[in-house]
Amino acid sequence: MRDAAAALIWCPFPDRESARQVSSILLDENLIACANIVGESEAIFTWNGERSIENEIGVLFKTTQSNCKDLVQRLGECHPYDTPAIIGWSCENTHPSTAAWLFEQTKSKRT
Repeated sequence: MRDAAAALIWCPFPDRESARQVSSILLDENLIACANIVGESEAIFTWNGERSIENEIGVLFKTTQSNCKDLVQRLGECHPYDTPAIIGWSCENTHPSTAAWLFEQTKSKRT
Protein backbone atom coordinates (compact mmCIF):
# COMPACT_ATOMS: atom_id res chain seq x y z
CA MET A 1 0.00 0.00 0.00
CA ARG A 2 2.09 2.90 -1.35
CA ASP A 3 -0.32 5.56 0.00
CA ALA A 4 0.52 4.46 3.54
CA ALA A 5 4.25 5.01 3.05
CA ALA A 6 5.50 7.35 5.74
CA ALA A 7 6.92 10.81 5.22
CA LEU A 8 8.41 13.40 7.54
CA ILE A 9 8.37 17.17 7.17
CA TRP A 10 10.75 19.37 9.17
CA CYS A 11 9.94 23.02 9.75
CA PRO A 12 11.26 25.60 12.25
CA PHE A 13 9.01 28.20 13.91
CA PRO A 14 9.77 31.47 15.68
CA ASP A 15 8.17 30.30 18.95
CA ARG A 16 6.40 27.41 20.63
CA GLU A 17 2.94 29.02 20.44
CA SER A 18 2.98 29.41 16.65
CA ALA A 19 4.31 25.85 16.34
CA ARG A 20 1.36 24.58 18.41
CA GLN A 21 -1.20 26.67 16.53
CA VAL A 22 -0.07 25.49 13.10
CA SER A 23 0.25 21.89 14.32
CA SER A 24 -3.35 22.00 15.58
CA ILE A 25 -4.60 23.29 12.23
CA LEU A 26 -2.78 20.52 10.36
CA LEU A 27 -4.13 17.88 12.77
CA ASP A 28 -7.67 19.24 12.44
CA GLU A 29 -7.37 19.04 8.65
CA ASN A 30 -6.00 15.46 8.84
CA LEU A 31 -2.85 16.41 6.97
CA ILE A 32 -0.65 14.99 9.74
CA ALA A 33 -0.90 12.20 12.27
CA CYS A 34 1.48 13.83 14.74
CA ALA A 35 3.65 16.87 15.30
CA ASN A 36 6.73 16.53 17.47
CA ILE A 37 7.57 19.99 18.77
CA VAL A 38 11.19 19.87 19.84
CA GLY A 39 13.16 22.21 22.04
CA GLU A 40 14.66 25.51 21.12
CA SER A 41 17.68 25.51 18.84
CA GLU A 42 19.94 28.18 17.43
CA ALA A 43 19.73 28.85 13.70
CA ILE A 44 22.58 30.61 11.90
CA PHE A 45 21.72 31.73 8.39
CA THR A 46 22.00 34.47 5.79
CA TRP A 47 18.79 36.35 4.97
CA ASN A 48 18.57 39.35 2.64
CA GLY A 49 22.37 39.51 2.55
CA GLU A 50 22.77 39.68 6.32
CA ARG A 51 24.03 37.03 8.72
CA SER A 52 21.48 36.21 11.41
CA ILE A 53 21.39 34.12 14.55
CA GLU A 54 17.92 33.31 15.88
CA ASN A 55 16.38 30.89 18.34
CA GLU A 56 13.73 28.70 16.74
CA ILE A 57 11.44 25.83 17.69
CA GLY A 58 11.65 22.86 15.33
CA VAL A 59 8.67 20.71 14.44
CA LEU A 60 8.77 17.26 12.87
CA PHE A 61 5.45 16.46 11.19
CA LYS A 62 4.53 12.79 10.63
CA THR A 63 2.33 12.06 7.64
CA THR A 64 1.99 9.86 4.56
CA GLN A 65 3.68 10.39 1.22
CA SER A 66 0.28 10.89 -0.39
CA ASN A 67 -0.36 13.91 1.89
CA CYS A 68 3.01 15.61 1.38
CA LYS A 69 2.06 17.97 -1.44
CA ASP A 70 -1.06 19.25 0.35
CA LEU A 71 0.76 19.42 3.68
CA VAL A 72 3.64 21.48 2.29
CA GLN A 73 1.18 23.85 0.61
CA ARG A 74 -0.98 24.30 3.72
CA LEU A 75 2.01 24.62 6.03
CA GLY A 76 3.32 27.44 3.85
CA GLU A 77 -0.06 29.19 4.07
CA CYS A 78 -0.32 28.91 7.88
CA HIS A 79 3.30 29.60 8.80
CA PRO A 80 4.17 32.98 10.36
CA TYR A 81 7.40 33.36 8.32
CA ASP A 82 7.19 34.87 4.82
CA THR A 83 9.52 32.16 3.54
CA PRO A 84 9.42 29.19 5.92
CA ALA A 85 11.98 26.40 5.63
CA ILE A 86 9.80 23.38 4.84
CA ILE A 87 11.84 20.26 4.11
CA GLY A 88 10.45 16.76 3.67
CA TRP A 89 11.58 13.27 2.93
CA SER A 90 10.12 9.82 2.36
CA CYS A 91 10.66 7.12 4.95
CA GLU A 92 11.09 3.80 3.20
CA ASN A 93 11.99 1.95 6.40
CA THR A 94 8.83 2.34 8.47
CA HIS A 95 7.42 -0.29 10.80
CA PRO A 96 4.15 -1.64 9.30
CA SER A 97 2.11 -0.71 12.37
CA THR A 98 3.43 2.85 12.23
CA ALA A 99 2.57 3.14 8.53
CA ALA A 100 -0.93 1.79 9.22
CA TRP A 101 -1.42 4.29 12.06
CA LEU A 102 -0.28 7.20 9.85
CA PHE A 103 -2.67 6.10 7.11
CA GLU A 104 -5.58 5.71 9.54
CA GLN A 105 -5.02 9.11 11.18
CA THR A 106 -4.87 10.97 7.87
CA LYS A 107 -7.38 8.99 5.81
CA SER A 108 -10.30 11.43 6.04
CA LYS A 109 -8.20 13.86 4.00
CA ARG A 110 -8.38 11.40 1.11
CA THR A 111 -12.13 10.68 1.30
